[in-house]
Amino acid sequence: MLIVSALVFFSSFFFTLASLPLLITRLRKRGLLGIDMNKYSKPKVPELGGISLVLGFSSGAMLAIFLHTYLHLIRLDLTVLLAAFSTIIIIAFIGLVDDLIGWKQGIKQWQHALLPLFAALPLMAVKIDNPAMHIPFIGSLPETVFLPVFGSISFGIIYSLILVPVGITGASNATNMLAGLNGLEAGLISLILTTLAAASFVANEMEAFIVALALLGAFIAFLRFNWYPARVFGGDTLTLMGGAGIASIVIIGDMEKLGVFLMLLYFIELILKARTKFKAESFGIPHKNGVLKAPERIGSLTHVVMRLGRFTEKQVVSILLTLQAIVCIIGFSMFLLF
Repeated sequence: MLIVSALVFFSSFFFTLASLPLLITRLRKRGLLGIDMNKYSKPKVPELGGISLVLGFSSGAMLAIFLHTYLHLIRLDLTVLLAAFSTIIIIAFIGLVDDLIGWKQGIKQWQHALLPLFAALPLMAVKIDNPAMHIPFIGSLPETVFLPVFGSISFGIIYSLILVPVGITGASNATNMLAGLNGLEAGLISLILTTLAAASFVANEMEAFIVALALLGAFIAFLRFNWYPARVFGGDTLTLMGGAGIASIVIIGDMEKLGVFLMLLYFIELILKARTKFKAESFGIPHKNGVLKAPERIGSLTHVVMRLGRFTEKQVVSILLTLQAIVCIIGFSMFLLF
């Protein structure tokens, strides 16, 4: 299992790492650039770097299927694995379309909420037989309940038809909110993926483990070029793909409670963004000395951190990553205990 894990992770890692320099050069030549809003000089940085993540993740997932089918080094449920793979790739395509159309001119907010519902269809199909739902303080609901007129209703179907698409849509949009600083979105997602990979391995959920490893390898490689000062941006391709990946791992690994807890910072971000009717960005106001100042109205966790001191962009990101790491450690500890 150790060999398979290493092969999947490093395949994803090296494909992403190897493709990025060429991709960055081509994007710059084509003029596919975005402004780094948190720099005083407002440099232009190649966008669409999320394409490399798709390539890396695909290579890792396909290698795992090869190791299962031809070398029998690992036993996988290919139906479940391919369903998760399909959902993640469809979401990545939606993000890519948004990136190509252009920031502020791409997919509208209501479309961001609607389109991921279609991407969730593969997972909705394979999770139709999900066991009865468990509600805190109440316990497990019966697998079926009889309602007048409607007849027998399966709670497993409710999970599949309602909770799965809500989870995919919610997670993909959540990771798209807390973003915009060098290394922030890729770093946060990498920490969550690391935790989910460890949890799925402990729970012997091999399909979830493989998806987590394939995504993690790609995201860590991307961080090499996205860390301050960023040489490439991931765009919505990265954020939507990362969120969908987290949700997919949680769903196929039956780790819903852990998944919800790991998104704690994103829930806080949702509240802060809602206060501004989702019009606020996570950017700061850059100064010549590199310090980022928060705007007058707080609309993001990044602004909260900026108000705590005279921090540079790199320091703001490091503080948020530390907070996420603490959430991940607590979440994983609770997962092991309960």
